[in-house]
Amino acid sequence: MTTSSVPARVGRRAVLAGAAALAVAGGAFPASPAHAVNATHSTVVGAKPAAWTPHALDGTVYRILQVGNRVYLAGSFTKVRNANTSAQLAMPRLVAFDATTGRIDTTFKPVVNGTVKALAASADGRSIYLGGAFTTVGGVAAPRVARVDAVTGARVAGFAPAALNNQVNDMRLVGTRLLVGGAFQTVGGVTRRALAALNATTGAADASVNLRLEGPRVTSSGVTAPVKIEALDVSADGRRLVFAGNFSSVAGQVRHQLAVANLTTSGATLSGWSTTRYQPQCSRSIPTYLRGVDISADGAWFVAVTTGGAFPGTLCDTATRFEFGTETTGKQPTWANHTGGDTLLSVAVTGAAVYVGGHQRWLDNPSGRNSAGPGAVSRPGIGAINPTTGRALAWNPTKDRGVGTAELYATDRGLWLGSDTVTVAGEYHARVAFLPLP
Repeated sequence: MTTSSVPARVGRRAVLAGAAALAVAGGAFPASPAHAVNATHSTVVGAKPAAWTPHALDGTVYRILQVGNRVYLAGSFTKVRNANTSAQLAMPRLVAFDATTGRIDTTFKPVVNGTVKALAASADGRSIYLGGAFTTVGGVAAPRVARVDAVTGARVAGFAPAALNNQVNDMRLVGTRLLVGGAFQTVGGVTRRALAALNATTGAADASVNLRLEGPRVTSSGVTAPVKIEALDVSADGRRLVFAGNFSSVAGQVRHQLAVANLTTSGATLSGWSTTRYQPQCSRSIPTYLRGVDISADGAWFVAVTTGGAFPGTLCDTATRFEFGTETTGKQPTWANHTGGDTLLSVAVTGAAVYVGGHQRWLDNPSGRNSAGPGAVSRPGIGAINPTTGRALAWNPTKDRGVGTAELYATDRGLWLGSDTVTVAGEYHARVAFLPLP
């Protein structure tokens, strides 16, 4: 694995150099290792998992991040163990291990008191940002956001984040700002629903990102939920932000569940890009059904994945590709791949494939209604889609389904999976697995 101080990304140095030049010119934010895009692969990863990865013995792995030769797992788990050992280690919610050997680092002990759902590396790779449902780290107040030393897990002095009143689901570091999305409604006591920015050094609230998310969706049976963001992503050049969640209005404009914003050094503005394809209702018990988004490495397109049930003519239970293109309304998908009634939770765009994870049974199943319709292919728990055609690739390692594959994270050596289940390709890999490139 790479031994650099930033997360490995094939071709990423050139991309970030371009972003830095734009920043100097007053355009995009300055470059940083923001986990904005997955690594670019020239081929599909193998179907046999590496034997050396550790195991999370309970809960769910929600997020995976590599910084140099260290991999971090975040989630709701409380116990872990090394591969080929029986000794259980009480290391709740955040753990680090060697990216080459898989050995857990027992000296990394951040002591987080609640679920961790988001990770981002600092610009210098010496610390990591955490987001989630926790309220303390190391016994000190840290209301849903924290920054810890990448080696020891100790809190970084001087970072005292503005208090968020509910959990963080996703985050990206973009220049001097830490963008956070989640279920919170206030930041530092000020109304800032679902999306906010914090100063990456001090943690203070940054008022320059205020897109005014409003309008929680309500189903025909009256089911609703607070305004929230389920997932977000930032393009590698730092110019675009895509976010998905429970809202119907952004910056005073109609945006159902999915929106695009333009990022500059002065803040964020709503893009004219919009689609009405996520306005229809799916299940009457699910007001918001988008669950994951990922932008391509070249920043030209992205894929969104959903839950919601099988409803003809909708994008419920699909992986769907959209082009950015011109900033106009009425955008339509390039393609949509239907599961036929099962949830997709995660997506990773690598160039060779669009990997999708959830508790799906099939892909290529637009006519399926909790059944395998004409042309459906079995892809339990994880699958790969051709980025151009939108059809399932032959790759099929198989995975037990559970609630589903919550995380897909591609590095220059392969693809990491995080979930709540224990079997991949017929082998025991508890809640985390790594599928190397051939």
